[in-house]
Amino acid sequence: MKLHCKKIVALLLAMVMILTVLPTMAFATDGKNDIVVLYTNDVHCGVDAGTPEGTMGYANLAAYKKSLQATYGEDNVILVDAGDAIQGEAIGTLSKGSYLVDIMNKVGYDYATFGNHEFDYGMDVALSLLEKSNATYLSCNFMDLRTNKAVAKAYEVRDVGGVKIGFVGISTPETFSKSTPTYFQDETGKYIYGFCEGNNGADLYKAVQAAIDGAKADGAQYIVAIAHLGIDEQSQPWTSREVIANTTGLDVVLDGHSHSTIAGEKVAGKDGKEVLLTSTGTKLNNIGKLTIAADGKMMTELVKGVTDVDAETDTFIKDIQKQYEALLNEVIGHTDVDLTTKDEDGNRAIRNQETNLGDLCADAYRVVLGADIAFVNGGGVRADIPAGDITYAQVIAVHPFGNMACVVEATGQEIIDALEMASRSFPGENGGFLQVSGLKYTINPYVESTVKLDDKGMFVEVTGERRVGNVKVLQADGTYAPIDLKATYKLASHNYMLKSGGDGINMFMDNKVLQDEVMIDNQVLISYIQDVLKGNVGKEYSDIYGEGRIIVMPFPFTDVAPDAWYFDGVAVAYLVGLVAGTSDTTFSPNKNLTRAEAAALLYRLIGQPSIGQLEGDLLNVELSDVEADQYYAPAVEFFTACGVISGYPDGTFRPNGFVTRQDLASMIFRLNLVLGLPYDGATETLSAKDWNQVHNYAKPAMAWAVRNQIMSGMSTEELILNPTGNTQRCQAVYMLINFALYIAENAPEVPETVASIASVQ
Repeated sequence: MKLHCKKIVALLLAMVMILTVLPTMAFATDGKNDIVVLYTNDVHCGVDAGTPEGTMGYANLAAYKKSLQATYGEDNVILVDAGDAIQGEAIGTLSKGSYLVDIMNKVGYDYATFGNHEFDYGMDVALSLLEKSNATYLSCNFMDLRTNKAVAKAYEVRDVGGVKIGFVGISTPETFSKSTPTYFQDETGKYIYGFCEGNNGADLYKAVQAAIDGAKADGAQYIVAIAHLGIDEQSQPWTSREVIANTTGLDVVLDGHSHSTIAGEKVAGKDGKEVLLTSTGTKLNNIGKLTIAADGKMMTELVKGVTDVDAETDTFIKDIQKQYEALLNEVIGHTDVDLTTKDEDGNRAIRNQETNLGDLCADAYRVVLGADIAFVNGGGVRADIPAGDITYAQVIAVHPFGNMACVVEATGQEIIDALEMASRSFPGENGGFLQVSGLKYTINPYVESTVKLDDKGMFVEVTGERRVGNVKVLQADGTYAPIDLKATYKLASHNYMLKSGGDGINMFMDNKVLQDEVMIDNQVLISYIQDVLKGNVGKEYSDIYGEGRIIVMPFPFTDVAPDAWYFDGVAVAYLVGLVAGTSDTTFSPNKNLTRAEAAALLYRLIGQPSIGQLEGDLLNVELSDVEADQYYAPAVEFFTACGVISGYPDGTFRPNGFVTRQDLASMIFRLNLVLGLPYDGATETLSAKDWNQVHNYAKPAMAWAVRNQIMSGMSTEELILNPTGNTQRCQAVYMLINFALYIAENAPEVPETVASIASVQ
């Protein structure tokens, strides 16, 4: 069944981002001796202004820097970057980051730190930054484990007009799982590089403290951290806030990694002293400006909308772009629909829910490589493609990492472990969230994740209840069947995930490789569009929320397991407002259905019509125990008037009485006749083992319900109807869902609830 994530997420998520936008330490100064530190983070190859709309480019940054140098003096303006600069768009992919180094050198960066994406083109490229970049790369916790020494400088103290500022670099230990883990290993799989990731954050805090102490010992009066840590929950225990809280001596942290926009936030250090935390967002949406006044007071602010352009830098960038412009503008196909990573409100969605572009990318891997199942990590799908012609540049922007397509053998158990690992942060974002092809699965966010990770963020095991369930694999006939945990499947993805344990998904690293790095990731997508879709992405991908492969459990019912046979039915019925729980956290699927509940359910199903909409003779029935203010009263009044439900001879309805299976079949059957839907009058006898227990009044209804697949038997070996047994709530939902589909197929016009149910089938 297809559940639109838009509706589900609206039920699940109500999150508000609170950003501190006021200057953190206001001060008065004539500015003559102020020191300005400009800072950027997570630029991700955003070299041009206006992409996305409202962003600036490096030529604007260069112009702004020069204007400040004219005001404060050339030596009093310092430019730093907090990581993830060289990857993100075609200009980075085609040059393995070297074009970005050239541009940053032209702008005149003084210091930078390693973000996780500085490693995306391999360790050799990352280490080359220490030589090719004019900026000094700093990282106090990027270690060569063979020598137990830092790869780069931990800090540098800079004398600015007699004021000594210590710049400390910090790189996230998440680099292991958010770049390619094998880049940090030798040929035997042993880690030879590390990021002080151990002891639940303590090793990182110790490395940062040592750098702070070292800078102070070298005379630093102020300590400014250039950090790629972020504030996301999934980055714990290595977030910038946690580093501040566990160290002393920091004055300012210029942060990156989580793409957060923080003008200035005060965070208490270990000694209680307030430390400024700030971050510019991403793609040069803002330029960060830290001002250190002559009296030592500090202020951070985010500068937007710089329109001045440094002509020399602009020309330099355009000359680089011309070198690959012709190739990038080549049209490789067309799409009739917008292919997106976002929800309808423009918020990034691909890292915590299904999208149509996620489906397309996963389909490309599965179909092009001839696999049973395909995975694509949400963090590996980086840009949208609007309806119209598709260019090579757009495809590279979608898959900018240059990962290589692979196929491995994987067991069902490994596959569900990967899904559990990828869904551990839901509803929070996770770059490892899996878009899938050839597979469907359900996430229950009300189950706490029990995924256990090692100190490098790699999967170890699931220690308790799973939040992922109802995993089904696509069959040759187009249907889906439950995954076999012991069976072996052909799994397609890329080397980052399958061979290198990217995003911590390491359960496939030792598996048999069936196809080894046969095609670059963006070429997989191009081949699928050109060769399989014949050059055009059509209406099958029109829903921005995808095909319904990833179903988020839309209710907090702890007693409805994702792998229960009735889960899909209860999910749909709850989503469209047909059923409710018996409490805030229970549905009571095995509880007997009451007459009041049966009437209310059927009434909601057909849109709660008025008696005035009925045609023909109506029955005038008065029932002494149906109060007008009860939720079921309108339903009872309607259905007794048209004969779908009857009262007892004593003039009562008995709303709390239970409904047998033959009673519910009879109610549905009579409603079918009232709606004027097909009935051929057949009165055949079913070959049910307990057919003789069916009362004569119910036999036509039971036969009709079984024949039209509205009701099924109680056994898989022989037909047992249990007609006099009470109907459980889960059975009632099953029958009503099937009846809704019957109505949708046979009625010229259908009620809204029925249409909603049919739309998610």
